[in-house]
Amino acid sequence: MKIAVIGSGGREHAIGWRLSKENSHKLYSVPGNGGTKEITENVDVSSNKKILEFLKENEIEMVIIGPEIPLAEGLADETRKSGIITLGPNKDGARIEKSKVWAKNFMNKYNIPTADHIVFDDYDSAIKYVEKVREDRYPLVVKADGLAAGKGVFIVKDTEEARDALNTIMVEKKFGEAGKKVEIEEFLRGVEASYLVFMDGEKYKPMVTSKDYKQLLDNDRGPNTGGMGTFSPSPHIDRALEQKIQQNIIDRVLEGFHKENIDYRGVLYAGLMLTEDGPKVLEFNCRFGDPETQVILPRLKTPLSEIVHAINEVSLEKIDIKWKDKAAVCVIAASDGYPIEYEKGKHITGLENVKKSLVFHAGTKFVNEKYYTAGGRVLGVTAVENNLRKSREQAYRDISKITFEGMYYRNDIAKL
Repeated sequence: MKIAVIGSGGREHAIGWRLSKENSHKLYSVPGNGGTKEITENVDVSSNKKILEFLKENEIEMVIIGPEIPLAEGLADETRKSGIITLGPNKDGARIEKSKVWAKNFMNKYNIPTADHIVFDDYDSAIKYVEKVREDRYPLVVKADGLAAGKGVFIVKDTEEARDALNTIMVEKKFGEAGKKVEIEEFLRGVEASYLVFMDGEKYKPMVTSKDYKQLLDNDRGPNTGGMGTFSPSPHIDRALEQKIQQNIIDRVLEGFHKENIDYRGVLYAGLMLTEDGPKVLEFNCRFGDPETQVILPRLKTPLSEIVHAINEVSLEKIDIKWKDKAAVCVIAASDGYPIEYEKGKHITGLENVKKSLVFHAGTKFVNEKYYTAGGRVLGVTAVENNLRKSREQAYRDISKITFEGMYYRNDIAKL
Protein backbone atom coordinates (compact mmCIF):
# COMPACT_ATOMS: atom_id res chain seq x y z
CA MET A 1 0.00 0.00 0.00
CA LYS A 2 1.15 3.57 -0.72
CA ILE A 3 1.02 5.55 2.54
CA ALA A 4 1.94 9.19 3.16
CA VAL A 5 2.71 10.65 6.58
CA ILE A 6 2.16 14.40 6.70
CA GLY A 7 4.57 16.38 8.89
CA SER A 8 8.23 16.84 9.69
CA GLY A 9 8.69 16.18 13.41
CA GLY A 10 9.62 13.38 15.78
CA ARG A 11 5.99 12.29 15.87
CA GLU A 12 5.99 11.73 12.11
CA HIS A 13 9.31 9.87 12.23
CA ALA A 14 7.79 7.56 14.86
CA ILE A 15 4.67 7.01 12.74
CA GLY A 16 6.79 6.22 9.67
CA TRP A 17 9.00 3.91 11.72
CA ARG A 18 5.98 2.00 13.05
CA LEU A 19 4.56 1.61 9.53
CA SER A 20 7.95 0.48 8.20
CA LYS A 21 7.85 -2.51 10.56
CA GLU A 22 4.86 -3.86 8.63
CA ASN A 23 7.21 -4.46 5.66
CA SER A 24 4.43 -4.13 3.11
CA HIS A 25 4.14 -0.46 2.18
CA LYS A 26 5.68 2.21 0.01
CA LEU A 27 6.08 5.08 2.48
CA TYR A 28 6.33 8.82 1.91
CA SER A 29 7.05 11.61 4.41
CA VAL A 30 5.62 14.99 3.44
CA PRO A 31 7.94 16.83 3.93
CA GLY A 32 9.79 14.65 6.47
CA ASN A 33 13.18 15.34 8.03
CA GLY A 34 16.75 14.08 8.09
CA GLY A 35 15.75 10.88 9.86
CA THR A 36 12.64 9.94 7.92
CA LYS A 37 14.61 9.69 4.69
CA GLU A 38 16.14 6.45 6.04
CA ILE A 39 12.77 4.66 6.03
CA THR A 40 10.56 6.69 3.67
CA GLU A 41 10.81 8.85 0.59
CA ASN A 42 10.79 12.52 1.60
CA VAL A 43 8.62 14.82 -0.52
CA ASP A 44 9.35 18.52 -0.09
CA VAL A 45 5.89 20.08 -0.27
CA SER A 46 4.03 21.80 2.55
CA SER A 47 0.87 23.67 1.49
CA ASN A 48 -2.39 21.73 1.59
CA LYS A 49 -2.92 22.39 -2.11
CA LYS A 50 0.50 20.98 -3.05
CA ILE A 51 0.05 18.03 -0.66
CA LEU A 52 -3.27 17.12 -2.30
CA GLU A 53 -1.71 17.35 -5.76
CA PHE A 54 1.08 15.00 -4.70
CA LEU A 55 -1.33 12.52 -3.10
CA LYS A 56 -3.52 12.37 -6.21
CA GLU A 57 -0.69 12.29 -8.75
CA ASN A 58 1.03 9.43 -6.91
CA GLU A 59 -2.18 7.48 -6.19
CA ILE A 60 -1.61 7.49 -2.42
CA GLU A 61 -4.05 5.09 -0.75
CA MET A 62 -3.67 6.08 2.90
CA VAL A 63 -2.62 9.29 4.64
CA ILE A 64 -1.82 9.93 8.30
CA ILE A 65 -1.87 13.64 9.14
CA GLY A 66 0.50 14.42 12.01
CA PRO A 67 0.36 18.17 12.80
CA GLU A 68 -2.62 20.22 13.92
CA ILE A 69 -2.36 23.05 11.37
CA PRO A 70 -3.25 21.05 8.22
CA LEU A 71 -6.08 19.41 10.16
CA ALA A 72 -7.39 22.80 11.29
CA GLU A 73 -7.20 23.98 7.67
CA GLY A 74 -9.32 21.06 6.47
CA LEU A 75 -6.78 18.72 4.84
CA ALA A 76 -8.59 15.62 6.13
CA ASP A 77 -11.86 16.85 4.59
CA GLU A 78 -10.16 17.07 1.19
CA THR A 79 -8.32 13.74 1.38
CA ARG A 80 -11.55 11.94 2.29
CA LYS A 81 -13.36 13.62 -0.59
CA SER A 82 -10.61 12.23 -2.82
CA GLY A 83 -11.25 8.71 -1.55
CA ILE A 84 -8.00 8.42 0.42
CA ILE A 85 -8.10 6.45 3.67
CA THR A 86 -7.34 9.14 6.25
CA LEU A 87 -6.32 9.30 9.89
CA GLY A 88 -7.25 12.72 11.21
CA PRO A 89 -10.48 14.57 12.04
CA ASN A 90 -12.28 16.92 9.71
CA LYS A 91 -12.08 20.69 10.08
CA ASP A 92 -15.05 20.79 12.47
CA GLY A 93 -13.46 18.20 14.75
CA ALA A 94 -10.09 19.97 14.71
CA ARG A 95 -11.69 22.99 16.40
CA ILE A 96 -11.23 21.16 19.69
CA GLU A 97 -7.54 22.08 19.39
CA LYS A 98 -7.67 25.06 17.06
CA SER A 99 -9.58 27.23 19.55
CA LYS A 100 -9.21 26.93 23.30
CA VAL A 101 -12.30 29.07 23.69
CA TRP A 102 -14.35 26.75 21.47
CA ALA A 103 -13.01 23.75 23.39
CA LYS A 104 -13.91 25.30 26.76
CA ASN A 105 -17.43 26.09 25.58
CA PHE A 106 -17.73 22.50 24.32
CA MET A 107 -16.51 21.12 27.67
CA ASN A 108 -18.91 23.29 29.64
CA LYS A 109 -21.82 22.32 27.40
CA TYR A 110 -21.19 18.60 27.83
CA ASN A 111 -20.16 18.68 31.49
CA ILE A 112 -16.54 17.70 30.93
CA PRO A 113 -14.43 18.57 34.01
CA THR A 114 -11.94 21.39 33.40
CA ALA A 115 -10.56 24.54 35.01
CA ASP A 116 -12.75 27.61 35.62
CA HIS A 117 -11.94 30.31 33.08
CA ILE A 118 -12.79 33.68 31.58
CA VAL A 119 -12.24 34.88 28.00
CA PHE A 120 -11.10 38.29 26.75
CA ASP A 121 -10.85 39.65 23.23
CA ASP A 122 -9.29 43.00 24.12
CA TYR A 123 -6.10 43.77 25.98
CA ASP A 124 -7.42 46.55 28.26
CA SER A 125 -10.21 44.39 29.70
CA ALA A 126 -7.81 41.52 30.32
CA ILE A 127 -5.36 43.84 32.09
CA LYS A 128 -8.11 45.26 34.29
CA TYR A 129 -9.15 41.75 35.25
CA VAL A 130 -5.68 40.52 36.30
CA GLU A 131 -5.05 43.75 38.25
CA LYS A 132 -8.19 43.11 40.30
CA VAL A 133 -7.31 39.48 41.07
CA ARG A 134 -6.22 39.00 44.68
CA GLU A 135 -2.64 37.86 45.08
CA ASP A 136 -3.76 34.73 46.93
CA ARG A 137 -5.58 33.57 43.78
CA TYR A 138 -2.34 33.27 41.86
CA PRO A 139 -0.90 31.39 40.07
CA LEU A 140 -3.20 31.69 37.09
CA VAL A 141 -2.85 30.33 33.56
CA VAL A 142 -2.94 32.67 30.55
CA LYS A 143 -3.51 31.01 27.17
CA ALA A 144 -3.58 32.26 23.61
CA ASP A 145 -6.80 31.03 22.05
CA GLY A 146 -5.39 29.62 18.82
CA LEU A 147 -2.61 27.32 17.68
CA ALA A 148 0.81 28.25 19.05
CA ALA A 149 2.84 25.00 18.82
CA GLY A 150 2.46 24.39 22.55
CA LYS A 151 4.12 27.69 23.45
CA GLY A 152 1.08 29.93 23.95
CA VAL A 153 0.48 28.95 27.58
CA PHE A 154 1.89 30.98 30.50
CA ILE A 155 1.70 30.05 34.18
CA VAL A 156 1.83 33.42 35.94
CA LYS A 157 2.68 33.80 39.64
CA ASP A 158 1.58 37.41 40.12
CA THR A 159 0.05 40.48 38.46
CA GLU A 160 3.32 41.54 36.84
CA GLU A 161 3.81 38.17 35.16
CA ALA A 162 0.17 38.22 34.04
CA ARG A 163 0.72 41.64 32.44
CA ASP A 164 3.84 40.36 30.69
CA ALA A 165 2.00 37.32 29.31
CA LEU A 166 -0.89 39.43 28.04
CA ASN A 167 1.53 41.87 26.45
CA THR A 168 3.37 39.03 24.69
CA ILE A 169 0.14 37.53 23.34
CA MET A 170 -2.05 40.56 22.59
CA VAL A 171 0.29 43.53 22.07
CA GLU A 172 3.49 42.03 20.68
CA LYS A 173 1.29 39.45 18.90
CA LYS A 174 3.99 36.82 19.24
CA PHE A 175 1.53 34.14 18.18
CA GLY A 176 -0.18 36.20 15.49
CA GLU A 177 -3.90 35.59 14.99
CA ALA A 178 -3.79 32.88 17.68
CA GLY A 179 -3.60 35.68 20.26
CA LYS A 180 -6.66 37.67 19.21
CA LYS A 181 -8.44 36.16 22.21
CA VAL A 182 -6.99 35.00 25.52
CA GLU A 183 -8.27 32.65 28.14
CA ILE A 184 -7.38 33.20 31.77
CA GLU A 185 -8.06 30.19 33.95
CA GLU A 186 -7.48 28.74 37.37
CA PHE A 187 -4.25 26.86 37.97
CA LEU A 188 -4.98 23.17 38.55
CA ARG A 189 -2.78 21.29 41.00
CA GLY A 190 -1.95 17.62 40.73
CA VAL A 191 -0.10 15.24 38.42
CA GLU A 192 -0.23 15.69 34.65
CA ALA A 193 -1.02 12.80 32.33
CA SER A 194 -1.69 12.28 28.63
CA TYR A 195 -4.57 10.07 27.55
CA LEU A 196 -4.93 9.30 23.84
CA VAL A 197 -7.61 7.34 22.04
CA PHE A 198 -8.32 6.19 18.51
CA MET A 199 -11.83 7.31 17.49
CA ASP A 200 -13.91 6.28 14.47
CA GLY A 201 -16.89 8.59 14.93
CA GLU A 202 -18.94 5.97 16.78
CA LYS A 203 -16.59 4.23 19.21
CA TYR A 204 -13.09 4.67 20.58
CA LYS A 205 -10.19 2.49 21.70
CA PRO A 206 -7.67 3.78 24.26
CA MET A 207 -3.94 3.81 23.79
CA VAL A 208 -1.49 3.10 26.59
CA THR A 209 -1.13 5.91 29.14
CA SER A 210 1.72 8.39 29.12
CA LYS A 211 3.04 11.60 30.65
CA ASP A 212 4.95 14.42 29.01
CA TYR A 213 7.05 17.31 30.30
CA LYS A 214 6.07 20.69 28.86
CA GLN A 215 8.48 23.06 30.58
CA LEU A 216 12.01 23.58 29.37
CA LEU A 217 13.97 23.09 32.58
CA ASP A 218 14.29 20.41 35.25
CA ASN A 219 11.69 20.38 38.03
CA ASP A 220 9.11 21.91 35.66
CA ARG A 221 10.68 25.35 35.50
CA GLY A 222 11.11 27.75 32.61
CA PRO A 223 8.93 28.50 29.58
CA ASN A 224 6.46 26.11 28.02
CA THR A 225 7.68 24.11 25.04
CA GLY A 226 6.25 21.57 22.62
CA GLY A 227 7.46 18.88 25.04
CA MET A 228 10.88 17.96 26.43
CA GLY A 229 10.31 14.29 27.17
CA THR A 230 7.75 11.64 27.93
CA PHE A 231 7.25 8.15 29.29
CA SER A 232 4.72 5.31 29.16
CA PRO A 233 2.91 3.89 31.05
CA SER A 234 1.89 6.46 33.66
CA PRO A 235 2.05 4.83 37.11
CA HIS A 236 -0.47 7.40 38.31
CA ILE A 237 -3.35 5.92 36.29
CA ASP A 238 -4.72 2.62 37.53
CA ARG A 239 -7.71 0.78 36.06
CA ALA A 240 -10.23 2.52 38.33
CA LEU A 241 -8.91 5.99 37.43
CA GLU A 242 -8.83 5.09 33.74
CA GLN A 243 -12.51 4.16 33.92
CA LYS A 244 -13.22 7.58 35.45
CA ILE A 245 -11.30 9.28 32.62
CA GLN A 246 -13.30 7.36 30.06
CA GLN A 247 -16.70 7.90 31.70
CA ASN A 248 -16.30 11.55 32.72
CA ILE A 249 -14.25 12.79 29.78
CA ILE A 250 -13.92 10.63 26.66
CA ASP A 251 -17.50 9.30 26.68
CA ARG A 252 -18.81 12.85 27.06
CA VAL A 253 -16.60 14.13 24.25
CA LEU A 254 -17.95 11.43 21.94
CA GLU A 255 -21.51 12.24 23.00
CA GLY A 256 -20.83 15.91 22.28
CA PHE A 257 -19.42 15.12 18.86
CA HIS A 258 -22.56 13.13 18.02
CA LYS A 259 -24.86 15.96 19.13
CA GLU A 260 -22.80 18.54 17.23
CA ASN A 261 -22.80 16.32 14.09
CA ILE A 262 -19.01 16.06 14.14
CA ASP A 263 -17.76 12.89 12.45
CA TYR A 264 -14.49 12.56 14.36
CA ARG A 265 -12.21 9.90 12.83
CA GLY A 266 -8.67 10.15 14.10
CA VAL A 267 -6.73 10.49 17.33
CA LEU A 268 -8.08 12.45 20.28
CA TYR A 269 -5.50 13.56 22.86
CA ALA A 270 -6.63 14.63 26.32
CA GLY A 271 -4.04 16.51 28.35
CA LEU A 272 -5.13 15.93 31.94
CA MET A 273 -4.44 17.09 35.45
CA LEU A 274 -5.08 14.39 38.02
CA THR A 275 -6.42 16.55 40.86
CA GLU A 276 -7.77 15.72 44.31
CA ASP A 277 -11.24 16.19 42.80
CA GLY A 278 -10.55 13.77 39.97
CA PRO A 279 -9.14 14.10 36.45
CA LYS A 280 -9.70 17.45 34.72
CA VAL A 281 -8.90 18.50 31.15
CA LEU A 282 -6.05 20.95 30.57
CA GLU A 283 -6.36 20.79 26.79
CA PHE A 284 -7.49 18.64 23.90
CA ASN A 285 -5.42 17.95 20.80
CA CYS A 286 -6.82 16.62 17.56
CA ARG A 287 -3.85 14.38 16.71
CA PHE A 288 -1.06 12.21 18.09
CA GLY A 289 0.96 13.99 20.78
CA ASP A 290 4.55 14.99 20.21
CA PRO A 291 6.56 13.56 21.98
CA GLU A 292 4.02 11.04 23.41
CA THR A 293 3.88 9.23 20.06
CA GLN A 294 7.56 8.39 20.47
CA VAL A 295 6.78 6.21 23.51
CA ILE A 296 3.28 5.01 22.56
CA LEU A 297 3.96 3.59 19.09
CA PRO A 298 7.05 1.58 20.14
CA ARG A 299 4.68 -0.27 22.50
CA LEU A 300 2.05 -0.94 19.80
CA LYS A 301 1.88 -4.54 18.56
CA THR A 302 -1.13 -4.29 16.22
CA PRO A 303 -0.22 -2.98 12.75
CA LEU A 304 -0.99 0.74 12.67
CA SER A 305 -2.34 0.54 9.13
CA GLU A 306 -4.97 -1.99 10.31
CA ILE A 307 -6.15 0.47 12.95
CA VAL A 308 -6.37 3.26 10.37
CA HIS A 309 -8.39 0.97 8.09
CA ALA A 310 -10.79 0.18 10.95
CA ILE A 311 -11.24 3.88 11.74
CA ASN A 312 -11.93 4.62 8.08
CA GLU A 313 -14.56 1.86 7.93
CA VAL A 314 -16.09 2.82 11.32
CA SER A 315 -15.31 -0.67 12.59
CA LEU A 316 -12.88 0.11 15.42
CA GLU A 317 -15.04 -1.92 17.79
CA LYS A 318 -14.16 -5.10 15.88
CA ILE A 319 -10.37 -4.76 16.15
CA ASP A 320 -8.36 -5.98 19.14
CA ILE A 321 -5.51 -3.51 19.66
CA LYS A 322 -2.59 -5.15 21.42
CA TRP A 323 0.28 -3.50 23.30
CA LYS A 324 3.68 -4.65 24.53
CA ASP A 325 4.00 -5.10 28.27
CA LYS A 326 7.03 -2.82 28.30
CA ALA A 327 7.94 0.67 29.48
CA ALA A 328 9.26 3.43 27.24
CA VAL A 329 11.08 6.69 28.02
CA CYS A 330 11.87 9.43 25.50
CA VAL A 331 14.27 12.31 26.20
CA ILE A 332 14.27 15.28 23.81
CA ALA A 333 17.50 17.01 22.76
CA ALA A 334 16.86 20.66 21.95
CA SER A 335 18.84 23.55 20.50
CA ASP A 336 20.26 26.21 22.83
CA GLY A 337 17.77 29.09 23.03
CA TYR A 338 14.68 26.97 22.34
CA PRO A 339 11.75 27.76 22.54
CA ILE A 340 12.55 31.42 21.78
CA GLU A 341 15.51 31.95 19.44
CA TYR A 342 18.04 29.35 18.41
CA GLU A 343 20.61 28.74 15.71
CA LYS A 344 20.34 26.01 13.10
CA GLY A 345 22.89 24.15 11.04
CA LYS A 346 24.88 22.59 13.90
CA HIS A 347 26.59 19.32 12.98
CA ILE A 348 25.15 16.32 14.88
CA THR A 349 27.59 13.56 15.80
CA GLY A 350 27.44 10.26 17.67
CA LEU A 351 24.18 8.91 16.23
CA GLU A 352 25.99 5.80 15.04
CA ASN A 353 26.96 5.02 18.65
CA VAL A 354 23.35 4.56 19.77
CA LYS A 355 22.71 0.83 19.52
CA LYS A 356 19.85 0.00 21.92
CA SER A 357 17.56 3.02 21.87
CA LEU A 358 15.46 4.39 19.03
CA VAL A 359 16.39 7.86 17.76
CA PHE A 360 13.47 9.80 16.33
CA HIS A 361 14.53 12.87 14.37
CA ALA A 362 12.56 16.13 14.59
CA GLY A 363 14.46 19.29 13.62
CA THR A 364 17.19 17.71 11.48
CA LYS A 365 18.37 17.77 7.89
CA PHE A 366 20.74 15.45 6.02
CA VAL A 367 23.29 17.18 3.79
CA ASN A 368 26.38 15.63 2.17
CA GLU A 369 26.13 12.47 4.27
CA LYS A 370 25.95 14.42 7.55
CA TYR A 371 23.13 15.37 9.91
CA TYR A 372 22.57 18.99 10.98
CA THR A 373 20.14 20.71 13.33
CA ALA A 374 17.19 22.39 11.63
CA GLY A 375 14.81 23.18 14.49
CA GLY A 376 14.29 23.80 18.19
CA ARG A 377 13.53 20.25 19.20
CA VAL A 378 16.17 18.31 17.32
CA LEU A 379 15.65 14.65 18.18
CA GLY A 380 14.27 12.27 20.78
CA VAL A 381 15.97 9.19 22.20
CA THR A 382 13.48 6.45 23.15
CA ALA A 383 14.42 3.41 25.19
CA VAL A 384 12.03 0.47 25.58
CA GLU A 385 12.76 -1.91 28.45
CA ASN A 386 10.92 -4.06 31.00
CA ASN A 387 10.32 -1.20 33.43
CA LEU A 388 10.56 2.59 33.64
CA ARG A 389 13.77 2.60 35.66
CA LYS A 390 15.65 0.52 33.08
CA SER A 391 14.18 2.52 30.20
CA ARG A 392 15.17 5.79 31.84
CA GLU A 393 18.73 4.61 32.44
CA GLN A 394 19.10 3.40 28.84
CA ALA A 395 17.65 6.56 27.32
CA TYR A 396 20.07 8.75 29.24
CA ARG A 397 23.02 6.47 28.47
CA ASP A 398 22.28 6.76 24.79
CA ILE A 399 21.46 10.45 24.57
CA SER A 400 24.84 11.16 26.20
CA LYS A 401 26.50 9.62 23.13
CA ILE A 402 25.02 12.28 20.84
CA THR A 403 26.44 15.78 20.55
CA PHE A 404 25.86 19.04 18.71
CA GLU A 405 26.79 22.60 19.62
CA GLY A 406 24.31 24.03 22.15
CA MET A 407 22.58 20.68 22.77
CA TYR A 408 20.30 20.73 25.82
CA TYR A 409 18.06 18.15 27.47
CA ARG A 410 16.28 17.78 30.78
CA ASN A 411 17.79 15.36 33.30
CA ASP A 412 14.60 14.47 35.17
CA ILE A 413 12.42 12.74 32.58
CA ALA A 414 10.67 9.72 34.21
CA LYS A 415 12.38 10.46 37.51
CA LEU A 416 9.60 9.29 39.80
